[in-house]
Amino acid sequence: MTPLLAAGSSVQLNFGKSLTKPSESILIILAVAVLAVAPALLIMLTGFTRIVVVLGLTRNALGLQTIPPNQVIAGLALFLSLFIMQPTLSQMNQQALQPYLHGRINVTEAYHKAEVPLEHWMLKQTDAQELTLMTQAAHEHPATPENVSLVALVPAFVLSQLKSAFIIGFVIFVPFLIIDLVVSAVLMSMGIMMLPPTLVSLPFKVLLFVMIDGWTLVTHTLLTSFR
Repeated sequence: MTPLLAAGSSVQLNFGKSLTKPSESILIILAVAVLAVAPALLIMLTGFTRIVVVLGLTRNALGLQTIPPNQVIAGLALFLSLFIMQPTLSQMNQQALQPYLHGRINVTEAYHKAEVPLEHWMLKQTDAQELTLMTQAAHEHPATPENVSLVALVPAFVLSQLKSAFIIGFVIFVPFLIIDLVVSAVLMSMGIMMLPPTLVSLPFKVLLFVMIDGWTLVTHTLLTSFR
């Protein structure tokens, strides 16, 4: 903006196209906004849904209703999600956040640059069936999957995560179900009707889970399922 030279002279504005670093106030506002929607973003845009569902199904398969506690399962799912998303988050930081903080791009450009690696990762984890369903429901006809909008991609991604989680959970349930059936058959053959089979089978299921290092095996399965 040019200074006022004299009385009655016009004031000229020159905004130009130069980029400057965002002020601290803007950064604080953006940080508060991100923190406000962080739980929803964590659940909808990362592998948190698949991980927490599988861990919960594993606990139910063991017959343990409150062990491990919900806080432990949610915490483990959180850190595994961050571990899996680390390469994608690193790309978003290098391509979008750091250039924006250094004033090389504006907030709109930063958003679009951050969107690309995230969409690429979500597309790799989304089944074609769910993606087709959501694009048809949104009346979209993208030429390639990369052109799908987030409005259709996010619910398709979550549906795919739930599908994968229940498939893994079913595989985990089968050996514990066999133990329950064997214990129930043995108790019936011995004429023991009043003793709940789950009470007898619980120590055997826990022993089996410890012997095969179950939590490590489940974690390894989850990590490989995202590749």
